[in-house]
Amino acid sequence: MNEDTKVLIVDDEERIRRLLKMYLEREKYQVTEAENGEEALDLAVNKDFDVILLDLMMPGMDGMEVCEELRKVKATPIIMLTAKGEESNRVQGFEAGADDYIVKPFSPREVVLRVKAILRRASSTKFLQTETQAKDVYVFPHLTIDNDAHRVTVNEEVINLTPKEYELLLYLAQAPDKVFTREQLLKDVWNYDFFGDLRTVDTHIKRLREKLSKVSQDAAEMISTVWGVGYKFEAVDD
Repeated sequence: MNEDTKVLIVDDEERIRRLLKMYLEREKYQVTEAENGEEALDLAVNKDFDVILLDLMMPGMDGMEVCEELRKVKATPIIMLTAKGEESNRVQGFEAGADDYIVKPFSPREVVLRVKAILRRASSTKFLQTETQAKDVYVFPHLTIDNDAHRVTVNEEVINLTPKEYELLLYLAQAPDKVFTREQLLKDVWNYDFFGDLRTVDTHIKRLREKLSKVSQDAAEMISTVWGVGYKFEAVDD
């Protein structure tokens, strides 16, 4: 299976690209390199990768800009690589659409493990075998989440979500009408404990609503803001 997995490494330091490529190719991944943001964006838009390792600090177009531009057209999982470990930079990376975050200096083995983890999340239960006919599907007016196929449809139209957007929507939809605080969502969906800045949840909620509303405003409005508390998924009837 790994031989069909395509990874894009984006970093202006050849030493880092070479090191990561060596470790990833040991896992039989197909690795492509880009040394700057412009080259990375062109590759990521015009080719299909399973995961992108994206350096934050690069001359010219930096990783944040690449992530923001790519998110306008594709949902490829992105792991941000950066020497900045401050919380604010981590939050900015998630707000731009990154799915995970690794601080330099890092162990190449850790990067490989993170890649494997994000690939598992992205494929979710795609390869799950079950002996029953029951399907892991959540059906609401205007909106269907097929967790077996890792697919969201709005009025029969497939919606292109990033892995984190999908996890957030599924998490809310699995407990209709239950109110979740931003802190709860960060802890359970992102597996991070942030102190102070919770904007990354708001950004992902906004992006989710925008994608849903392009097909159905009713579907978008199912993600409801509970002012002063957080968010909930409203399973309203037609």
